[in-house]
Amino acid sequence: MQYARTVIGYHGCDLHTAEGLLRGQPFHPSTNDYDWLGHGIYFWEFGPDRAWRFALEQAAKGRIQTPAVVGALIQLGQCFDLLDTRFTHDLREFHGLWKGMMELSGALIPVNRGSTPERKGRYLDCAVINEYLGFAKRTGTSYDAVRGVFVEGEPVYDGAGFHLESHIQLSVRNPGCILGVFQPLNGGDPGGRP
Repeated sequence: MQYARTVIGYHGCDLHTAEGLLRGQPFHPSTNDYDWLGHGIYFWEFGPDRAWRFALEQAAKGRIQTPAVVGALIQLGQCFDLLDTRFTHDLREFHGLWKGMMELSGALIPVNRGSTPERKGRYLDCAVINEYLGFAKRTGTSYDAVRGVFVEGEPVYDGAGFHLESHIQLSVRNPGCILGVFQPLNGGDPGGRP
């Protein structure tokens, strides 16, 4: 099933990287073993402010110098969409099989880690998604993107069901799905902040 939906994604990064992307340089996929949706090029779907806050967090940690955001027009193509129960059920079933194989082989099973309820070090999730997508590819189905929703941060107000950092995130595995890149309004700072 081709998931031909086209979305706008925002990528938080360093200003130098943003300028290169706007000149046509390619995105570099993330290959951390804790990536939330497996390896790929990460975007916040329709979330320029969340991308900006990510860039600010990275600057505060010394990982980038000058925070910036670029926007991209993305066609999801064959999408492993974790907002659709078909994919969450498939992933659950696969996890059981994968975990059994890991235990039989004596391999260590990664664990999601972190001090917050979101467990931001998604070692287990990254491993399971990467293994599932590798298995799917070997059996004839290649996925271009992975899409997931994350309830993150503290509640917006007491008793709220909404959280400050909730978002839909994309991991683009096929760079050909990125149809174009643009500079958001306010030079990449969606709030117009200095």
